[in-house]
Formats: sequence, structure tokens, C-alpha cells
Amino acid sequence: MNIELIDLKKRFQEEKVEIMNCLEKVLKEGTLVLTKEVNNFEESICQYTGSKFCLGLNSGTDAIMMALWSNGIGKGDEVITSPISFIASIGAIVHVGAKPVFVDIKDDLNFNEELIESAITSKTKAIMPVHWTGRICNMEKIISIAKKHNLIVIEDAAQAMGSYHKGQHGGRFGKISAFSAHPLKNLNALGDSGFIITDDIESYNKIKLYRNHGLESRDNVKIFGVNSRLDSLNAEILTYRLKKLSSIIERRKNNIEFYQKYLNTNKIKIPFDNDYEKNSYVMFICLCEDRDNLQKYLNNNNIQSLVYYGKPLHLHEASKKLGYKKGSFPNAEDKCNKVLALPHHQHLREEEIKYVCDKINSFYK
Repeated sequence: MNIELIDLKKRFQEEKVEIMNCLEKVLKEGTLVLTKEVNNFEESICQYTGSKFCLGLNSGTDAIMMALWSNGIGKGDEVITSPISFIASIGAIVHVGAKPVFVDIKDDLNFNEELIESAITSKTKAIMPVHWTGRICNMEKIISIAKKHNLIVIEDAAQAMGSYHKGQHGGRFGKISAFSAHPLKNLNALGDSGFIITDDIESYNKIKLYRNHGLESRDNVKIFGVNSRLDSLNAEILTYRLKKLSSIIERRKNNIEFYQKYLNTNKIKIPFDNDYEKNSYVMFICLCEDRDNLQKYLNNNNIQSLVYYGKPLHLHEASKKLGYKKGSFPNAEDKCNKVLALPHHQHLREEEIKYVCDKINSFYK
């Protein structure tokens, strides 16, 4: 048995006819940029999430960057965020000229909201929670702190499409939120894509201009912008896939239940979900003792896994100028030595999950 971490090939085979129909439809219309397909996608996201506005962009990274930029965050400002995420989270902060400031994480791998106030300085402009693996941060507490200190909340919801917290969709708590539609996400395009949602008309209007070179019309450039437009083909595919998102998340939830059923060892911990949360289950990440040897053992048994991520953001070479060192965030560093993503996608069968669990149980005996 050979079990892949994520199987995009199976998804394409399942959707091949529909994807080719999307391609044919877009090519027949003969326009590929900022067409009705993009508008339809943006409207569909608004309906799904309950937001007033959505703008399709060319990546989740650009979505974070534009969320920051549109709210005036730049040189000399500080943004409080998590030390565990993909590098794009803080790369976007750096690229607008601001400085990422970290607080340590909790056992659920989201940053510890109880530490936020101690990190606030006169330069702090925003708090950027990262909903890691689709698990929503404690937004009530974060919003309360932000209001107390007059800070903007920008949600990094790259992994939270389809996640809910007390009935409210992830990304609906802050002023503006950034999502990714990278191929590894639950709602995924054929390549890099992303989008923002917001209820703030000013942020929406700024980003709408900025993503298209600052053009109000072909001959009227209002600001200097960039090219970050979601193309029509990916917009059409995302609209189609959005209709299937709830069923995809349900199948992924079943995976987690099978893992919980068949894993029979106390050497692995699965971060918990609260009863009032609905996780999007974009990845299945465990905390494993003797992680590196376990991964080798799984690989020898044709089971793919991934260390996701093995190094907290403050310990990367690129982060040296931020002034942190090893030991600055002990919980994040400890968890990064244990995290392991196990096979998890909507085409995974129960017998395959049982096989993975049997091998893990065998390793720890």
C-alpha cells in the first residue's frame, strides 16, 4: 500500500469533466481578466462567508499584504502575530515596511491571546491572528484587546475557508481577512490564487484599485498599483468548487474521526477542537514523540508525511534582524520539534487510515 499525504491527481480525475467545461466556457468568451467569472466568484464568497465585500487576488500572500497596506500599515509600525505559520504571513508584514512581533503559542498551535497585551508598544498598529490548520483563534478576546488599545485586527485566514467559530465564519471577526486558494487548500485553484473579505468599503475600494495597477479606467491611473488580479479560469473553477466545499470538509472530518478511532498510543497528541468550533481540517497535524524517527519509519512503509513546519518563524535566517533568538518562544519551538502532518485528503479510505495508524502503533510499541 502506498499512501500519499495529499492526492491532487485523484481530485482532478474526479472533477475532470467539470474542469474542462470551465476551461471551455472561459476560452469561448475570449476574455480572461476581471470578467463576470471573477465577479461571480466574489459574490459567491460573500454569500458563503456573510461578508459584504470580496476581491479575488493572485495569491494569499498578496491578500495579506494588501490587507495591511489598505489599512495604512507601513514603515515603523508593528504587527503582533504568531511564530508558527508559513513564511508568507510575516513576509507580507515586512514587505509593507512593518515589523512582525511574536507572542508564543498555546497547545492548540494558535497564538496565546493572553500574551498579546504584554507585546503591545507605542508602535503597535495591528494584531494578525493566524487560524492555523483551520482552527479559529480566540477572537472574542483578541477583538476585546484590539478595541481597548485602538488596534486593527487583520485575520490571516489562509487555512480557514469553511471554518466557523460559534456560528460565524473565520475571517468575519476582524476588519479585513486574507485567504489563500493555493492547490493545497480545501477551496483550491489550479495554481496560486487568493482573496480578501471585508465589510469595510474603504479597504475594499483601495484594494480594488491597487490589484489592477491603480487604474480607475484605461486612461486614468489614480494610484500606483500592482498586478494581482484573479484570472477568469481560476475564478470559474473556484466558484464550481465552492459548491462542494461543505461536503469536502465533512469527508475530511471523517478522516480525523478514523484517526482517533485507530490510533492507540499516548505518544501522539491531536490538538483539540472546542464544541463551538467547526474546523475546516485543511491539514491533519499531530504532535509526535520521536518525530523524526517516526517519519522515517512511515516513509519506509510507503506512507508520506510532512513536517509542517519544523522551524518557528523567528528562527529562520531571514528573521535575524527581528532580534529574536532560540528560546524566545519555548512552546512554539517545542511544538515545531513534534509536528507531523499525516495523510489527509477527501479521497482517503478508512482502510488506508487504519493502515497508517497500525504502522504508527507498531512504531511506538
